[in-house]
Amino acid sequence: MLNEKVIKGLQIIVTDLSQQADGHALQSRIFAAEGFSKLAAKYAEHAVEERGWVEKCTDRLLDLGVDVKLEAKKEAPVYKDPVEWIKYDLEVSKAGLAWLHEITEEAREDYTTFDILKEYYQDEEGDVYWAEAQLDIIECIGKQNWLLQQL
Repeated sequence: MLNEKVIKGLQIIVTDLSQQADGHALQSRIFAAEGFSKLAAKYAEHAVEERGWVEKCTDRLLDLGVDVKLEAKKEAPVYKDPVEWIKYDLEVSKAGLAWLHEITEEAREDYTTFDILKEYYQDEEGDVYWAEAQLDIIECIGKQNWLLQQL
């Protein structure tokens, strides 16, 4: 029997994460234009990774016989200031992890979906740790010194 909450959660991931992937790709281009090549590469890679998760969740919905939707996406901000972007992205990730935890727990009876969501959760948790570490480094060495490291 299909768990409707899990099905809805997978669809939300497909919709929201595809937008996040687009946002990360856009931020990558903005950082590249500003000369922050390391950040540009980080977020370009991150966008590709997120598209991979969209594909996995889409494939799982299709495996379950569910019609996948291309839903409307809400507007999201972009930032020229890398530090402000990391702060924003960290908050998005933290909120997403709390929600993802609920959906992952709900999927425990569907081992395939559970494994996909658990792996995605672990990946997102790593993103939170990375952003927190960057903010700690900025606090320690200062914004300008950190920005120099991103060139």
